Amino acid sequence: MRTLGIGTVLLVPTLLLGGCGDQQGGTATDPASAGDGAEQLLMTRYAVTVLDDGDGAELCLGGVATSLPPQCGGPRLVGWDWAEHQGDFETVRGVRWGSFGVVGRWDGESFTPTTVTSAADLSEPDWEPTDFSPPCPEPEAGWVVDPSRTTYADYERLGGAARRLPGYADAWIDTSGGEQSAEELDQSEDLASEDVSGWVWTVRVTEDVAGAEAALRELWGGGLCVVEAERSDAELGEIQERLMELDDVLGSGRSMGVVQLDVIHDDGSLQTRLDDEYGAGVVEVTSALVPAP
Repeated sequence: MRTLGIGTVLLVPTLLLGGCGDQQGGTATDPASAGDGAEQLLMTRYAVTVLDDGDGAELCLGGVATSLPPQCGGPRLVGWDWAEHQGDFETVRGVRWGSFGVVGRWDGESFTPTTVTSAADLSEPDWEPTDFSPPCPEPEAGWVVDPSRTTYADYERLGGAARRLPGYADAWIDTSGGEQSAEELDQSEDLASEDVSGWVWTVRVTEDVAGAEAALRELWGGGLCVVEAERSDAELGEIQERLMELDDVLGSGRSMGVVQLDVIHDDGSLQTRLDDEYGAGVVEVTSALVPAP
């Protein structure tokens, strides 16, 4: 099955997931900087899966395998009683699971719920859309310089060539100017020849911007914005690998010059430490558990 992104297509997002079922421990900080272990009243950022495979209910804050029954793991839920949530969970082969928003007390190892809300009664979270517009101004003559090289096949060739550029950092494409929607393109019988001249590539490199643009122009006649980046994708990948060794990491990814790190809970000290170590804005820490209002 071929699936195209809607509105914008981000090139090569890189995601690493932590293991399921073994994410025990406290705030995602160095042991030397940990607090006194006092419980904190926290809540899940959004509805999450609660799963019990016979060993007790767990709060699945990371990835969930889409098997039947699903598979996931996380902090133990203290005092969880499935009888209190009739109609809000499923059971297959002895495994029970459901989706809930949970408020409770986190002691660094386990979570004790104080308020539980079925996902069906929660409003959808508001996601901030990512701005994929090119950082270059549109040329006076327009983005397209050679209409003969603006097919989907040309788009794919540029994507592969961009990743091979010296000092490649990242790339993305703004498809908002395309005449056809992603759904329409996805139904095309000859996708390679489809005209995508309304798409604008942004490519970032850490060296030889002019040389990179010249090389890519040989392949693509549509919109192209080549700019300098501070760190290469390889450098960000090394940072991402090191961060995966921290405690309580749920997963990580990198795109558009930022390493995203998902953890069980950060009280702010981890973000501060990573800002000091790598520079502000290089690593973005997101906690699955956040302070309850």
